[in-house]
Amino acid sequence: MKVAIVGASGAVGQEFLRVLDERNFPIDELLLFGSSRSAGSKYTFRGKEIEVKLLQHGDDFKDVDIAFTSAGGDTSKEFAETITKYGAVMIDNSSAFRMDEDVPLVVPECNAEDALVRPRGIIANPNCTTIMMVVVLKPIEKLSHIKRIHISSYQSASGAGAAAMLELEQQYRELLSTGECKTIQKFPHQLAYNVIPQIDKMTENDYTKEEMKMYNETRKIMHSDVRTSATCVRVSSLRSHSESVWIETEQPLSVEDVRKALEAAPGVTLVDDPQHYVYPMPIESAGKDDIYVGRIRQDLANDNGITLWLTGDQIRKGAALNAVQIAEYLIKVGNVK
Repeated sequence: MKVAIVGASGAVGQEFLRVLDERNFPIDELLLFGSSRSAGSKYTFRGKEIEVKLLQHGDDFKDVDIAFTSAGGDTSKEFAETITKYGAVMIDNSSAFRMDEDVPLVVPECNAEDALVRPRGIIANPNCTTIMMVVVLKPIEKLSHIKRIHISSYQSASGAGAAAMLELEQQYRELLSTGECKTIQKFPHQLAYNVIPQIDKMTENDYTKEEMKMYNETRKIMHSDVRTSATCVRVSSLRSHSESVWIETEQPLSVEDVRKALEAAPGVTLVDDPQHYVYPMPIESAGKDDIYVGRIRQDLANDNGITLWLTGDQIRKGAALNAVQIAEYLIKVGNVK
């Protein structure tokens, strides 16, 4: 198995290295690619030092079986044909192809089989907030069809990349030492000691692109007519996102039935003992594979409603881990090249 990582020096690229190693992913040869800024950098994987090669058009992907790409949408679009032309499966972490009809959008716990039909050799990894939510929604959907979803997300600095995490730390240092925040580059406003009710650019309907991703991607992954309304918020935590989710189902569900379904669901850890103040928090889900869920309650405003709280590691399950799980599924069913 010959594997490539495109964008190896970024936060998700580095997480790919950790996840592939931890899960003992079958690799005979690993290639790392990056921009001119990161080309020449060296990383150690399973005791071997690997140098990052410059990503360029040519035959570098000729014998590659699986390519994990996380270098931004423009790069994915430019190099997709180069990466896939010799048969490599491109599992892309950008938003470039997610809503293309001929590109499957896959969360293995929900729709792994979609990955088997990929006319362009590309499989899209969904947006991190969508991945986390649908892992939790899928077992509930099996109990009763979900008609509507309302979400407020609480997204950490990690969602904007490694440089954004460093910027948040720098902002805190500046404020504590001088009382003034001077470094504002990766966020539209100061994030330290603040929350910003905007993630990604605004669209014409005054929802952000991040919020519209949750609407469109959820429908595609779940093959559903569900309607989703989201408010995505950047909060001043370093890593791991959280979401407060309200769902309306066709038939009323009991809290106990929902708890049982989630407790048995793959990729989910139930942390729900409200009377003893036990619930999931991002500080606990950081670095973990599962999506943690709790605060499961009957919705007081809707007889067919359930409300819950979830948290998960954006860089891990929200990005690298989900992509690796897609690849593991393809290997399991013998569907690589």
